[in-house]
Amino acid sequence: MISRIQRINAFINLGKFITNPQNEPVIEEWIARANSKNNWFTPENVARSLNALAHQFLNADKLNAWVARYPEPASSQKIGVVMAGNIPAVGFHDALSVIISGHILLAKPSSDDQMLIHSLLGTLVELEPGLSEHIRFVERLNEADAYIATGSDNTARYFHYYFAKKPNIIRKNRTSVAVLTGHESSEELAALGRDALQYFGLGCRNVSKLFVPAGYDFTKFYESIQDLDKTYLHHHKYFNNYEYNKSIFLVNRVPHYDNGFLLLTESKALVSAISVLHYETYESISDIEAPLKEQAEKIQCVVTNADIDLPGLIPFGKTQEPGLTDYADAVDTMAFLAEF
Repeated sequence: MISRIQRINAFINLGKFITNPQNEPVIEEWIARANSKNNWFTPENVARSLNALAHQFLNADKLNAWVARYPEPASSQKIGVVMAGNIPAVGFHDALSVIISGHILLAKPSSDDQMLIHSLLGTLVELEPGLSEHIRFVERLNEADAYIATGSDNTARYFHYYFAKKPNIIRKNRTSVAVLTGHESSEELAALGRDALQYFGLGCRNVSKLFVPAGYDFTKFYESIQDLDKTYLHHHKYFNNYEYNKSIFLVNRVPHYDNGFLLLTESKALVSAISVLHYETYESISDIEAPLKEQAEKIQCVVTNADIDLPGLIPFGKTQEPGLTDYADAVDTMAFLAEF
């Protein structure tokens, strides 16, 4: 078994590989293949995701500080990981956590994101051949000693049934919200647009609902994000969703706002459809603290600049820049893996 230092250095070198200009043809091939497999994975979004991995997860100082917080597990176990595939390389953090802890990864990538996960972990083994014994791609997870599984609320019930007899982390649907005061700058509102629309709103860190003061005027918000129009007007899958949701609103006479590529409608629901943002009004900002706390298990991020009593507040424009300790569903994966 290779040492912790060797494992850390392997991931640091993977980060250097991604950002090394000499490897640009390889990275471009990854991007093209990922896009050809999944049209939601645009070249811009795949490149953005890989760049975020390199700078947020594979930075030497950040990796060393992160790993130092956790004890080395007593023994190496087989950890089955069922990965999501909603945004590019979204399952990489789980793979990183398992491997760097010294366990054996039994990886089951999503069919939507197989190419990137295979490419990243394959390159990792090329950089550190000793890790070949720590990484296996599997169709079935019968051999696993513990499980980490990410999916919808429906698949979570399936996971709970099949994985109940062994230690597990099972994640369900989550989304993110924003709380506006009406005093946000154009720059903050433009950043909010990125929080909502990057990766086409498909991630749990994407804002799907706005809480706004009563009588809020959405004109400034729409003006602040108007320069995103070409990105979303010209992506056929996104725009098909927009046209479909708009037609449903019109046929059913649902009141809504529309700027040509993003719809806003009032709703109590947290989760919105692609191309739609929900909003809910409040009289006093303190009125929404209790409801948001009650729904904490459904919320990944709360974006705001307001002074409100909620944990884990994130500034505008930062939802898609998670660090190593920004664990999905707020469950510390590394602490879980250190228990074996």
